[in-house]
Amino acid sequence: MPPSPDDRPLVLIVLHQETSSPGRVAHALERLGCRLDIRRPRFGDPLPATMAAHAGAIYFGGPMSANDGDDYVKTEIDWLAVPLKEEKPYLGICLGAQMLAKHLGGRVGPHAAGMTEIGYYALTPTPVGQALLDWPAHVYQWHREGFDVPAGADLLASGDLFPNQAIRVGPKAFGIQFHPELTFAMMNRWCVRAADRLLLPGAQAHSDHVRGRHMHDAPIRDWLDRFLALWLDTPAATATPSADAAATPAPANTG
Repeated sequence: MPPSPDDRPLVLIVLHQETSSPGRVAHALERLGCRLDIRRPRFGDPLPATMAAHAGAIYFGGPMSANDGDDYVKTEIDWLAVPLKEEKPYLGICLGAQMLAKHLGGRVGPHAAGMTEIGYYALTPTPVGQALLDWPAHVYQWHREGFDVPAGADLLASGDLFPNQAIRVGPKAFGIQFHPELTFAMMNRWCVRAADRLLLPGAQAHSDHVRGRHMHDAPIRDWLDRFLALWLDTPAATATPSADAAATPAPANTG
């Protein structure tokens, strides 16, 4: 008998814009039998005092910086003490990874030569990362800032322009610079809504994003399913992934 809705693991989802979507991450979590608790602290939603009611927490990206002085940015960074202390699963995506690094004393900032990663770029796992699970050879990026590996963290994957692409802190906290949550609709929405970003140094043209999607997306989708099952310590999803076209598009949820 399937579990009642109240018995399913509850995952905290933190978004940074009114119309942002967790995209393919939501689909993967639902296939793992999870419920989603979506909150937007930027617009007044509180964060829980404890993770007792949640199986994990995920911070997504956004156009803001972890260095911004807004109260909600500081609140989100400070709140990371909760899952870290309780050793509950945490995943930071792009901005969420930068917030994790900053919470732990790492530097967050732009590339020294002003480069960006916007499009598909190569990813190389470290020996520690490779021992954890297999990684896709290319991932989708949309960011102008990167992060240093804070003290006590393991580097799991690296890149050419921004060397620190994935980290693990303790047994259950992870930060990734790239965006596995993107559906095809979301990718096109970002490229249209933030077309000026495609002109920045290092950024790829919209046509390269589409071409890269066809070449690299299947391994990214498979990695996401395997990673989230590992992250939550649950059996791997067996259902067929839902089509990207069924996903709710969102404006530039970048980090």
